[in-house]
Amino acid sequence: MLLAATVPDAAAGVLADLGAGAGAAGLAAVNRLCELRVILIERSAEMADCARRSLALTENSHLAARSTVIEADVTLHGNQRRAAGLDDDAFDYVILNPPFNAGSDRKTPDPLKAQAHAMEVEDLFERWLRTAAAILKPGGQVSIIARPESIADILAALGKRFGGVEVTPVSPRAGDDAIRILVTAIKGSRARMNLRDRIVIHEGSGRDFSTQMSGLANGLVAWPRRAKNRSPN
Repeated sequence: MLLAATVPDAAAGVLADLGAGAGAAGLAAVNRLCELRVILIERSAEMADCARRSLALTENSHLAARSTVIEADVTLHGNQRRAAGLDDDAFDYVILNPPFNAGSDRKTPDPLKAQAHAMEVEDLFERWLRTAAAILKPGGQVSIIARPESIADILAALGKRFGGVEVTPVSPRAGDDAIRILVTAIKGSRARMNLRDRIVIHEGSGRDFSTQMSGLANGLVAWPRRAKNRSPN
């Protein structure tokens, strides 16, 4: 839901959800934004089927006409990527939630969860953001959610492809270290990086969401960029 919230209010056009899984983030975005369409890209046949079955539910019938599922590896490039339906300069927004656990971390015995959670290659962010840069229109926005320790790899992968980077720490409670970061950037921008104030998930010692987090988690508000999205000259 935090990833979906990075797509700004009044967004229109086409959103690509890379590594969409069952489609939660992408579908949350189009549910909030009636002028947006989404392409859910997922390499796992099982998870892609989950996304299709979600769209077939009566409760989601209002989303079906604006949502498409593509079964493809998001790290494809060149002609293979285009043949899979991920054309150059075709999307207005890209969101991605890549496997963010180190490959050396203890893995779940469930192979599907392990695939979704653990990095298989050291240059994962480079591969995913290469695709994001290729399929975004100039001036398009990419959004990433990851663990804080991935920030160096993310910034390196954004490289000269993106600018105007904005980083938001996400903390369980006031005074806690961040457990996630939200990163947005604009294709072709030359704007400087901005480190934003944090999002705090819980208030007090209980499990209730903070007022801020409740709005984000329930799809009631967005987490817009500080700087306006502008196409490069």
